[in-house]
Amino acid sequence: MRVIAGSAKGRRLAPVPEGTRPLADRAREGLFSSLGPAVPDAAVLDLYAGTGALAIEALSRGAASAELVDSSEDAVRTIRENLSRAGFDARVHRMDVRRYLASPRGPFDLVFLDPPYETPEADIRLVLDALPPALAPRASLVLTRPSRNTTDVIPVHFVTTRRLSYGDALVLVFREERWA
Repeated sequence: MRVIAGSAKGRRLAPVPEGTRPLADRAREGLFSSLGPAVPDAAVLDLYAGTGALAIEALSRGAASAELVDSSEDAVRTIRENLSRAGFDARVHRMDVRRYLASPRGPFDLVFLDPPYETPEADIRLVLDALPPALAPRASLVLTRPSRNTTDVIPVHFVTTRRLSYGDALVLVFREERWA
């Protein structure tokens, strides 16, 4: 794996820890092309961060800050190594995503959620339901699911703006629809 674009373009990232399924380089490239102006100066939250590749790519493309959350000790070790390799500083939290969201956080402009494919849909819905207090107005959210998954986990108060498919990965880009 490598950083695709920006200030850290071409930097190689650490080997992927066992049990982690990072988004492929090609999928990250397509995702960031579709996010465009949502990335520069964004406060980024990377949930189920794995290797940290999504937050690192955002930082490389001009995001202002990032917080990365993963419950795995191996993942957190890899995230810290990758941040060092790419030359970025970010807050890294080793904890369960729902526990992280239970405390006031944010506001975040861009949120990545790349949970393990076997994560139950009900758990993902609970995380999505807990996110709104941490979101900045007009925040973009990115959720990765297996492409074979036909269950829609996006709550009704979110609007899907992009639906991208790369091999076995389905990438959904959406935002919260705030009602006046």
